[in-house]
Formats: sequence, C-alpha cells, structure tokens
Amino acid sequence: MNRAHLSQLAVLATVAQCGSFRGAAKELAIAPSAVSHAVSSLEARLGVRLLARSTRSVAPTEEGARLLERLRPALSEIDLALETVVESRDRPAGNLRLSVPRTAAHLVLTPRLGAFAAAYRDIVLEIVIEDRFTDVVEGGFDAGVRLGESLQRDMIAVRIGPDLRGAVVGAPSYFATMPRPIHPRDLANHRCIRFRFSSGILYRWEFEKDGEEIEIAAQGPLILDEDHLIAQAVVDGAGLAFVFEPYVRAPLADGRLIRVLEDWCPPFEGFFVYYPSRRQMRPALRAFVDFFKVSG
Repeated sequence: MNRAHLSQLAVLATVAQCGSFRGAAKELAIAPSAVSHAVSSLEARLGVRLLARSTRSVAPTEEGARLLERLRPALSEIDLALETVVESRDRPAGNLRLSVPRTAAHLVLTPRLGAFAAAYRDIVLEIVIEDRFTDVVEGGFDAGVRLGESLQRDMIAVRIGPDLRGAVVGAPSYFATMPRPIHPRDLANHRCIRFRFSSGILYRWEFEKDGEEIEIAAQGPLILDEDHLIAQAVVDGAGLAFVFEPYVRAPLADGRLIRVLEDWCPPFEGFFVYYPSRRQMRPALRAFVDFFKVSG
C-alpha cells in the first residue's frame, strides 16, 4: 500500500463527513488548500472522481460513496487502535459521535453533559439530533440512542434512562369549554396539538389498558416538531397534547395543566444506547456508557 494514500483517504473521509473542504480543514486543523490538494491528488492517482463539488456543497460521487463505505471500517479500526493506546494510560480520549433523538437529548443527556465533559476532558463528544432510526455503522456513528422498543436485535443495548410515560394534558381554560375525555376515542371531539417527526410522519397517539391497544390519529389546528413548544402551547390553552411526563411535570404540579386518560398511559422502557456487537468498543464509548448507564 502506498502510505501517502492513507492520509489522503483520511482527508477524503473527513470532507465527506463535514460536507465541505473548509469544514474538513477546521476539523483536521490544516489549511483548506491542503485538504483540496490531498483529495485532488488521490483522485488523480486513482483516475476516478471521488467528490462532486458545487458552490454550496461537496458530496461523494457514486464511486466515492462505494470507496468510503469500504474505507469506514478500516479507519474506525485505526482510530480504535490509537484510542486503545491512550486508554492504556487510564485516560479515554478521542472523538465520540452519537445519533440521538431530540427527546433523549432533552431528558437524559443534557442534564449530565457538563459533568461528563468535566470527567472526560480528552473526549470530544458530538451529538447529532436525528428522530428517525439510524444505522450507526452506515452513518459513521460510534453509537446511537433510542427507545428500547425500537432497537434492532443485532445491537448491544445498555439502558441509560428510567421508564417513561406519556401524559395527555390540557389547560383549565381549555376544559372550561370542553368535556374531559374518558376514552381515547373521545379525542375525536377535541382540538389536539400534534407532533411531526423529522421524517415527516405525524405521531399517532398510542394508548393501552387491560391488554387493549389503541392508536389515534389526533386532529387539531396546531402541528409542531418540538416538545417544549408543544408543552408551552398546551399551557396557553391551544388544545390537548400528548407528551412525555417530564415535559409537563411542573405545570401539572402547580395546576396550570390537568391530566386526563391517565389509566390509558402505562409506563414503558426508556432510552438505551446501542452499538454494533461485532465491533470492539472504543474506550471513549465505554466511558460514555459507564457514565450514563442506569445502575441496578
């Protein structure tokens, strides 16, 4: 193997990940011209165009995508080898890239990120917010975070959050003019604040009681993609909302919100960090898992 290719391949992978030469230069702490030269030299040697360039973005060509797909595991192994050397000094280090849904970031990670950063100063943690389920290997992530019910069987999963529970809530001003629903089907007569995933899908409200499961395609005048906005809208009397309990715990406690259909909202498993079982765990990932995992 031509050793010069190795550094050029690493530069190529960084450009593809960042989506720009300037971003890759910043990530690698080298000049943008050096990044461009490395990629151009590699393309010239291989006789293949690897990146499609435009004035706004850079993306792999078909040939480049195939090369990067084969290249990613090798580069990961090199990173792992280097990080293992650091681990031998009892100091996990390196980059750690996670795919995390917004709700998990809010409820599980954010409250403890400061403590994690203080405990592991040599780890660079990057959290990419993605609501859709992500193939962490294909996406170039070290691991992902998702609800336990959505995990694939070929993944190792470690629980990092408590049980969760949904809550259907409305403001006293809303219930001053509308009856409280007794059964999920009563929601057909209510103005509901709906949630849209980043994939474009509208969340169907899910209920369960005594073995009976019901999904409701709620209707209403407001569609949002952020839980904090939904919580504020329902406090302001815009309609009923179905959100995770932690988002509305405070307004429920002080009377700004009223809960309904509580017996139709049982608890379920919370969030897990997941990663491929076929790869050796990075020291930085081990530190993250040990820090955030639920004990007991």
